Amino acid sequence: MSKSTRYLLVSLPTSISPSNDHDEALTALRSGVTTDNGTVFPFPIPEFKIGTLDALVQQADELAKLDSACGSVVGKVGESLNTILEGDERKVAEQKTVNDKGVDQYLKAFSWNKLKYRVDKPIGELIDTLQKEVTSIDNDVKSKYNQYNQIKTTLTALERKQTGNLSNKSLTSIVNPSVIIRDSEYLETHLIAVPKNLTRDFIRSYETIASWVVPRSAQEIDSDEEFTLYAITCFKKYSPEFIHKAREQKWVPRDFKFKENGREEEQKEVERVRKEERKVWGEALRLGRAGWSEAVMAWVHVLALRVFVETVLRYGLPLQFVCGLVKTTTKLAKRVRSSLDKSYSYLAGNAFGRDKKGRVTKEDSSTSADMQAAGHMGDGGDYSAYVCYEFEIN
Repeated sequence: MSKSTRYLLVSLPTSISPSNDHDEALTALRSGVTTDNGTVFPFPIPEFKIGTLDALVQQADELAKLDSACGSVVGKVGESLNTILEGDERKVAEQKTVNDKGVDQYLKAFSWNKLKYRVDKPIGELIDTLQKEVTSIDNDVKSKYNQYNQIKTTLTALERKQTGNLSNKSLTSIVNPSVIIRDSEYLETHLIAVPKNLTRDFIRSYETIASWVVPRSAQEIDSDEEFTLYAITCFKKYSPEFIHKAREQKWVPRDFKFKENGREEEQKEVERVRKEERKVWGEALRLGRAGWSEAVMAWVHVLALRVFVETVLRYGLPLQFVCGLVKTTTKLAKRVRSSLDKSYSYLAGNAFGRDKKGRVTKEDSSTSADMQAAGHMGDGGDYSAYVCYEFEIN
């Protein structure tokens, strides 16, 4: 789906058509949007069990918060997919399907899932169910994504030991055990990685930078493009001093403990973690794909429920309304709203007037505050004379 695609869910009373007919009202909505600005599709919303007015006002507030939370979860799961697939936009787009359909196709063919969210349940119970579902999706994807990151970090560290330079790579396959003094009461061997440009200074000064360094004990073990690895012998008592002075000289002391079959064990560990990383990568990808789909479906159901609650609050009973999905672009969304405002601002009744340009205006600030408290203000804090919620799914 194009990142510039923007949707609006618009609910209007069927009285916008002379016959009060649902289909004619949908046609009127299409005329209000105009084909130049967007395309309108029917968006069926079932009737739910309606409680008290106070309960509806509270539920409108809860749904506004849940709407925002759903959008956040969809975004976070999308970011996880983007990281797992290393920013490959084509592959990420392939994973972002909703119930095995494209987002656009799912929205155009939306049907309330009556098995999962029974319409005979109170609205408050449906909100609670959706809240728990979205939280569970967020936690599950986050947990698996963190697991994958940990394993990937471990693998990166192990591979760096195999492929880095002599200052950080594993020395198991490089150092011959015979050069290491073992089981001595007084002496021990230190391995020092010396930058290539400091090797002359090292040879000239290593014997004197600390006390009791064994003269002429330096042995060159290996060399790469950046470092030369030396073995040095000194008395154990003065080892801490030697290590400290070596670091001051920008030499890199290396820890090394001889282990029988160490090289083979290291390779086995790399292969084990690499295999585990691929396994968890697949799990994270599958869970991310499923989580994104489920999060989007939950979000759209929240939006549908939000439209219903706001429609009851706005237009009253008996319920006679039409809901349409407007597909437009980010740039054209303002034109859609402006066109709808011009066509349906009269639905605001006496609460609002028009300015010289025909735009809805508030006659006093107290009215605005009352509408805000009742949940009738838009997501941006601006009142519209009709029910409308905008969203993007990327």
